[in-house]
Amino acid sequence: MIDFHLDARSRVAPYAQLAQQVRRALRLGMLSVGDQLPTVKDVVAKVAINPNTVLKAYRELEHEGLVAPRPGVGTFVIRTLADDSLAAHDPLRKELEQWLAKAQWAGLDEESIEALFTTTFQTFARR
Repeated sequence: MIDFHLDARSRVAPYAQLAQQVRRALRLGMLSVGDQLPTVKDVVAKVAINPNTVLKAYRELEHEGLVAPRPGVGTFVIRTLADDSLAAHDPLRKELEQWLAKAQWAGLDEESIEALFTTTFQTFARR
C-alpha cells in the first residue's frame, strides 16, 4: 500500500502531489494491478487534507485509466506504469544511495542535494 505525504514547500497542488505519488508507485512497481489505494478517510486522517482534494486526485488517476472506483469498496489499480526497465531499478537505486551518501559526507544538506540533483537532471534531460 502507498503511504501518502505532502510537501508544504512544494508549488505543486496537494491533489497533484497525491496523484504524482500514485503514478510514481505504479512506475516503480510498488503498486500493481488489483491493489487498493488508501480510502479517502485514511488519507484525510494521515495527511490532514480536505476529502475533496483526495477525491480530485483519485478522479484524475481514473481519467488517466490508472485506477477505478468500486462503490462501497474503494479505489483499485487497473493499469500499471512499470515496464521492462524495472529490473534495472535496484542496482541503479543502490548507486544513487551511494551518491547521496557522498553528497551528505561532502556537507550538503537535504535542500542542497535536491537542488543539485534536480538541476543536473533537468540539464541532462534537455540534451
